[in-house]
Amino acid sequence: MRNIDRRNWLKTVGLSSSFALLGGFEAMAITNSKQPVLNDSTTRLNANENPYGPSERVRDFLSKNFDLGCRYPFRTLSSLVAMIADKEGVPKNHIVVTGGSTEGLKAAGLTFGGFGNGEIIAADPTFQAMLRYAETFGTKVHRVPVNDKMDHDLEAMSLKISSNTKLIFVCNPNNPTGTLLDKNKLTDFCKTHDDKAVIFSDEAYYDFITEPEYPSMVELVKQERNIIVSKTFSKIYGLAGMRLGYLVARPDIATKLKASVMANTNTYAIEAAKIALQDDEFYKFSILNNMEAKKHIYNTLDALGLEHIKSHTNFVFFKTGKPINEMIRLMANEDILIGRPFPPFLEWARISTGSIGDMEKFSDALRKVMG
Repeated sequence: MRNIDRRNWLKTVGLSSSFALLGGFEAMAITNSKQPVLNDSTTRLNANENPYGPSERVRDFLSKNFDLGCRYPFRTLSSLVAMIADKEGVPKNHIVVTGGSTEGLKAAGLTFGGFGNGEIIAADPTFQAMLRYAETFGTKVHRVPVNDKMDHDLEAMSLKISSNTKLIFVCNPNNPTGTLLDKNKLTDFCKTHDDKAVIFSDEAYYDFITEPEYPSMVELVKQERNIIVSKTFSKIYGLAGMRLGYLVARPDIATKLKASVMANTNTYAIEAAKIALQDDEFYKFSILNNMEAKKHIYNTLDALGLEHIKSHTNFVFFKTGKPINEMIRLMANEDILIGRPFPPFLEWARISTGSIGDMEKFSDALRKVMG
């Protein structure tokens, strides 16, 4: 879905009377009622996956095109790059396709900080894939604690910038806290400091933001700023198992990043992504059902008096008051998988959104575990 179309649609959804005319969540669910069937009874709410994907259109295409498995992906990749470039409003030479956004994160960490060539600044806690990979290759990572709102402390991060800083990592919305930076503060931060280091904006959860006017930092890439943006097909499109993401950057930066990409992606993922980009119905369905699932989680947490953070993602971070490893074990005993530990918040849990049935199971289990 094009950004401007998405923006207009979010404005429409924000008008409750208009949304009611569309039939609300129930009408959307009817058109996408088929669900994947898991092989066991475990409810997986630990990896921020979209429980509804891939969409019916993607499944139908793949089921009829298994013969593509004998073909290398290089021939079909260019058409996907063109579609992504059109979606983001940039030329094709700004796009780097990767094996999930995680490969893009690692490629950037290696390119700008690997082998002791530079230092990286990031919030703490945040998504660790880039940081741990870079540390493996000798990079110094400065982890700056989040503020009292569990958001990136941009001021404190700016104070860590030195002549050795080569990359500043911003995960927005942040994983695991689910917080969203003020758009003006983020834009000002990028414009102020991108002449000192490359700023990497991880936007894996951007599609779940429901503020119509919230900008992607791709807008700064269009201005030829020293910015890299990562996005993924794993979340809103439900293609986590196929491993496909992409980076958006200035051509000179994109060229450097391509040199560090190793795994790339596969033919099935490329073809699935092409279909997914055209499936606006499933895109909207995923957003609406994610909103409904979060509402269910909030109601449960409120009823139990558990502190939680308003989330702009497909998960919620909440305080249990119990050691997280104990919480993981207790919920697993109820066949519910929840997020891993996120130091230093070791009495907080991250719960992914799921289907409404998943949410009901979670609520029942949480009430039992919390006594």
